[in-house]
Amino acid sequence: MKSIFGVEIPDSLRELTDPKGCGLIVYDMQVGIIGQIEDGAAITDRVKQVLEVARASGMRVFHTRHLSLPKQLMGAFQFRQAMSWQRQEDAEKVQPWFLRDSPGFQIVPELEPLPGEAVFDKITMSAFEGTPLAIALRDCGIRSFLIIGVATEIGIDITCRHGTDLGFIPILVRDACGAGHRDAAERALQTLEFLGDTVFTDTHALRIALERP
Repeated sequence: MKSIFGVEIPDSLRELTDPKGCGLIVYDMQVGIIGQIEDGAAITDRVKQVLEVARASGMRVFHTRHLSLPKQLMGAFQFRQAMSWQRQEDAEKVQPWFLRDSPGFQIVPELEPLPGEAVFDKITMSAFEGTPLAIALRDCGIRSFLIIGVATEIGIDITCRHGTDLGFIPILVRDACGAGHRDAAERALQTLEFLGDTVFTDTHALRIALERP
């Protein structure tokens, strides 16, 4: 651990993932999203591996779900985004994909949250915008977060960048993050690497770091 002016600066992956100061964000592992991911089953398996190791270490866990509003509550941005994603030119033809009680909104059964884990619903891409996540992390003394789930190029990238602006250290588990568009995901990862604020790891290295004596 490095230090300056009384401030401790975690350096190694082991220090960064100490469960006393690190939380896990399981991003949007929902039935309706995983079904759109080419290797959804494989990503789900790797996310489950990370989740099990984090749980065993005593790390705090936060799940997110993407929520669609009923059409009567959607505004101009919501309609524009939905029209773009659904390739529709007519707003009347837009269908909210992730309504609260729809099957696609639910977290995949393999990753069922435990009673001691939080589930935050959002209508944004950043896990921090419009949710209590930042407050919860800070209140628990958490300064870094692991992030896994889908999709890298849509919400994981943005959550990492937003997290750094809020003073957290993101740790992206590369092989436990899925993508809907491989080229876009690779560009997002390259940007995060260029910025230098996000730490990259994989499930194997993380397991070693978290399996403390």
